[in-house]
Amino acid sequence: MQYVSPVREPLVTSGKTYHDVTQDICYQVEAAPNIRWMGALGVALILLGVFFYSVYRTLWYGIGEWGLNKTIGWAWDITNFVWWVGIGHAGTLISAVLLLFRQKWRSSINRAAEAMTIFAVICAAMFPVLHMGRPWLAFYVFPLQNTLGSLWANFNSPLLWDVFAISTYFTVSLVFWYTGLVPDFATIRDRAKGKIARFSYSILSMGWTGSAKHWSRYETVSLILAGVSTPLVLSVHTIVSMDFATSVVPGWHTTIFPPYFVSGAIFSGFAMVLTLMLITRVVFKLEDYITLEHIALMNKIMMVTGSIVGVAYITEFFIAWYSQVEYEQYCFINRATGPYWWAYACMMSCNVLSPQFVWIRRVRYSIVMTFILSIIVNIGMWFERFVIIVSSLHRDYLPSSWAMFSPTRIDVGIYVGTIGLFFTLFLLFAKFFPVINMAEVKTILKYTVNDGPTYGGSNDGSRSPAGHHASPAPYSTPGVPASAPVNYDKQND
Repeated sequence: MQYVSPVREPLVTSGKTYHDVTQDICYQVEAAPNIRWMGALGVALILLGVFFYSVYRTLWYGIGEWGLNKTIGWAWDITNFVWWVGIGHAGTLISAVLLLFRQKWRSSINRAAEAMTIFAVICAAMFPVLHMGRPWLAFYVFPLQNTLGSLWANFNSPLLWDVFAISTYFTVSLVFWYTGLVPDFATIRDRAKGKIARFSYSILSMGWTGSAKHWSRYETVSLILAGVSTPLVLSVHTIVSMDFATSVVPGWHTTIFPPYFVSGAIFSGFAMVLTLMLITRVVFKLEDYITLEHIALMNKIMMVTGSIVGVAYITEFFIAWYSQVEYEQYCFINRATGPYWWAYACMMSCNVLSPQFVWIRRVRYSIVMTFILSIIVNIGMWFERFVIIVSSLHRDYLPSSWAMFSPTRIDVGIYVGTIGLFFTLFLLFAKFFPVINMAEVKTILKYTVNDGPTYGGSNDGSRSPAGHHASPAPYSTPGVPASAPVNYDKQND
């Protein structure tokens, strides 16, 4: 009999058993691609083709293909870089912070969120490398021995801090992601029928047998990596904000940037997680695992972080007024009323106003409204970075150097292309890897045995509410894989 809490909404619906979880998740890997997945991949590949063409033009003809000028040396490239890094934040946040706080609703979404981090950081890394103009010399950013002379990386530069912070973040996130995949790889290995599939998943599962020792080490390593990842979530975007805050450009030289950037990153990251989860839910028919309760909880976090971002926008104006620095005051007035007022208006309406609709329960639990809001927030956060960067640069201290920025088709092509790269990687991941963490989802299935000493049974003082759906006890279900969590209830019974 499945136990259903009278207080909290179930995180897995339709009375799924352990066997059902294995069947549903493994089916996506084992079955032939469905038409929805192929259609989504086709669109992503077209955008990826645009990316390769734009990169080819950039490498062959140089950075002159972009819309940069002598006044605005950073525009779309650094805007896109910060935007993608921000998107990568929520994946690690869901995986690490929610694990440390024992939030069980993370189980159905953490796998895809971790993958999102990996792919978003890859997309982000494209922009500074391409911005160099000569990406084959990108190794200069690392403190390697230089045989051409006494040229060393500048350790005082926040740009170098970026390299260390993001590469560390990427490495830890990758190990965290892979560690969580190992038990599920073993499950797929045990079910694989073809030699190639069995050999591939055997290599990936690293000899996992599901023994108590393996589970103990798995949980220990997961907690250690979560503990390491948590400060990285805060440090990475803090250091990205230092790229701006350590300069003397009006609008950038402010101490509010670290918390401002971190909250904005989590805000945009959760919006992208929602976008991905809703697409995954439809493409792979995972409505029983990515429930309305998951979506509502993520909506609440998005609303809270969006409100923090709104307060940061207002605080910026207050600081500019309170500083009594005329250049700083002009910069913020110019943002709201200058030539780029439309970008500022988009930023405010998308990031400050739109998340407030989540206060309405009907919106919070609506699939369509949530998807629209997540897209709006992603657009708004992109405009936030554009406003910060371009509006501060296009009118600096010398009016004689004032200029406007207009993106070229290559600028647009590279940005749109990275979206294609991101979704191509994600769709391939979702097809060949289990997109939901089977092992962890099984741990949140709550069963009770009549008069048995189990959670929710008579011995702990609680009872299943009358009329709730009942399903067979898990240990009576055939097909439970060897790597599934041990059901101690059976032993006690």
